[in-house]
Amino acid sequence: MGRVLLLNATYEPLQLVSQRRAIVMLLDGRAEAVAIPDEPTLCRSARLTIEVPSIVRLHDVVKLPSRVRVPPLTRRAVLARDGHRCAYCGSSADTIDHVRPRSRGGKHEWTNVVACCRRHNFEKGDRLLEEIGWHLRCEPRAPEGPWWRWRNLGDTDPAWSDYIPRAS
Repeated sequence: MGRVLLLNATYEPLQLVSQRRAIVMLLDGRAEAVAIPDEPTLCRSARLTIEVPSIVRLHDVVKLPSRVRVPPLTRRAVLARDGHRCAYCGSSADTIDHVRPRSRGGKHEWTNVVACCRRHNFEKGDRLLEEIGWHLRCEPRAPEGPWWRWRNLGDTDPAWSDYIPRAS
């Protein structure tokens, strides 16, 4: 199932939702379709056929926190922050690694977790970088600002470009 861009009532991007979630919001009257692709996917029920939009906008404003808080540390967020690239070799990353292993006193926080390929994650194991002579390609840090998550979306719908901020 594809993704749909969810906009606030003020046309700010909020998040990506599944097509199913977007259709439910449309049927509940909480959102309206902003853009429908030229060749839309159809969602059918016994009584209804709906074209799945690529962008939906909420009718009511969702108030976002005024102060930007540090986003939760998840595997998906770390991979997005690092652009799905291994912090040790630059190849495609599919796992995360604690720079200072947790068994050696490392914490599960943004400054100690990086995206990593399986090969290097396995090779590094429970060792410190100094012990094996490795170095990081860039220093890990917490994502900044509310727009960090829009930087590495991968293949996006061209209709989203008017609503998603460009990477700085």
